[in-house]
Amino acid sequence: MFEDVLLAKEKVGSFVRRRLEEFENLGKFGETYFNFKPFLDAEYKADLFSELCFCLLTANSSASLGIKAQMQIGPEGFKTLSLEELTEILSSLGHRFARQRAERIVKARENFHRTLELLKSGSSPQELRDLLSDTCSKYKVEGFGLKEASHFLRNIGYKDVAIIDRHIFRFLKEKKLIPDYKTMTRKIYLQSEKVLKEVAQGLGMSVAELDLYVFYLKTGKVLK
Repeated sequence: MFEDVLLAKEKVGSFVRRRLEEFENLGKFGETYFNFKPFLDAEYKADLFSELCFCLLTANSSASLGIKAQMQIGPEGFKTLSLEELTEILSSLGHRFARQRAERIVKARENFHRTLELLKSGSSPQELRDLLSDTCSKYKVEGFGLKEASHFLRNIGYKDVAIIDRHIFRFLKEKKLIPDYKTMTRKIYLQSEKVLKEVAQGLGMSVAELDLYVFYLKTGKVLK
């Protein structure tokens, strides 16, 4: 049933392992060096805040565009550029929601001390995700739902939270592992995550690793 995933592992396993190592380094040391070649002509240094911004940028957009923006703006740019400067760069890259995302980046920047405080709290990945995405939480990042919070946590080394994006959702439905849902609710998200964890466990890999293989199967690229 999952021959396609195992074939992808044979083909691009080394790139997936490299990406997971980059994520681990980011969580452990607060910075990492991403290399997306040969899938994208992009390699650069990133820190925790620039990764949070990347996850804000990719929502309802694409990983490729988020990577281009993250590379162009750089860790210092996300910390220092004005709302207008960020908007201009995102517009020049063709981001559909340039102003809105620039506003969210500036707001996240003002509250990032809280995000760091939360990450150091020793909470479980699921608790971290809820606190980053819950509108009633003081740690809420504007623009983060379950998917975006999971994306951020995965990208800083947490391996057991699932990013139920359109690729994973389609994968689960095509494999007849979940009903053909037309919308996403919290209940459906958590149900999909539970199923994905079972698949990953059966294949002897983490959810983070499986996610990268599914993304590759749907796009032909190992990104993030």
